[in-house]
Formats: sequence, structure tokens, C-alpha cells
Amino acid sequence: MPIRGLNHAVLWVRDAEVSSAFYVDVLGFRVVHRTPRSAFLQAPESANDHDLGLFQTTDPAPSTAGNGQVGLYHLAWEVPTLADLRDCRDRLVAAGALVGSSDHGATKGLYGKDPDGLEFEVCWLVPAHLVDDEVLAHKGDLDVEADVERYGADTVGACARYGPPVR
Repeated sequence: MPIRGLNHAVLWVRDAEVSSAFYVDVLGFRVVHRTPRSAFLQAPESANDHDLGLFQTTDPAPSTAGNGQVGLYHLAWEVPTLADLRDCRDRLVAAGALVGSSDHGATKGLYGKDPDGLEFEVCWLVPAHLVDDEVLAHKGDLDVEADVERYGADTVGACARYGPPVR
């Protein structure tokens, strides 16, 4: 089965209007279709019809996924540059939605939560030609400013759609 990537994700949310406003205002998505109980959003540089569907639930009990229940942990979206990742960090902080960050070596990630507490990641991938043993060995706290110094704010990162970083 030659899967190319994830075309879109659909989330159950308490309030489709509130959740869509978060994804638009904080992460830059745009609404491409809306109904009274749903919203379909497209990421800024996406060619997909939509990347995120938000369906309003009629049962607004808190999600227990990850707390002794099976469920999705998070979705991850890539940004082109470290300047974009830094901007995203600042937007998440301003929205009170940043819950963590991590340097996974070849992937630099920020973790946020939406209004329903659903977690997501925004990441930048080190360009394949810059991935070496030192990069792969580094794991720990994310220091976006140090990465900007090392790689440059406007260096376009690797894209998962074109394959994993060279190892």
C-alpha cells in the first residue's frame, strides 16, 4: 500500500467555533468550509482540500486519552524554517497554549494544546545534508535561538513528504 502521507485529521471538539478560531488565530490555518457544528481548515502552505476537520461533539466529557485510555497522543505539523518555528513558539506562548518543547536531534518540536486540551506538535526538520551523527545524538531541551545560530533562521528544513533525513 503506497501511502504518501496524512491528507487530513478529524477531531471531536466541544465547540467547533472556538476550536477553529484557535487554529486560525494561533497556527494560521484558514477555514475553507463551515457548518453549524463543524469546520474544515487548511494549513497555510497546504494543497489539500482541508487538513483538519473539527466536529462538535454532543458529549463534552473531558478526553481521557493518554490517561489510562487508548487514543491519539498528538498530530505534528511541519514549518519551513526556524524563523517560523520561533514565531509559532511566540504565538503559542501568547495564547497560553505552549506545553513543552523538545530537541529530537533531526527534529525540533514545540508542543501545544488546543482549547479542548488536545495536544499537537509543530516541528522543523534539519535539512538532510546537515544531519550527521552529532545531530542524531543530540536529544534534550529545545533551544530555538541556538538552532537559529547553527542553521540560520531562514534555512528551509527537510520535508517529511520527500523522505526521512539521511542517516
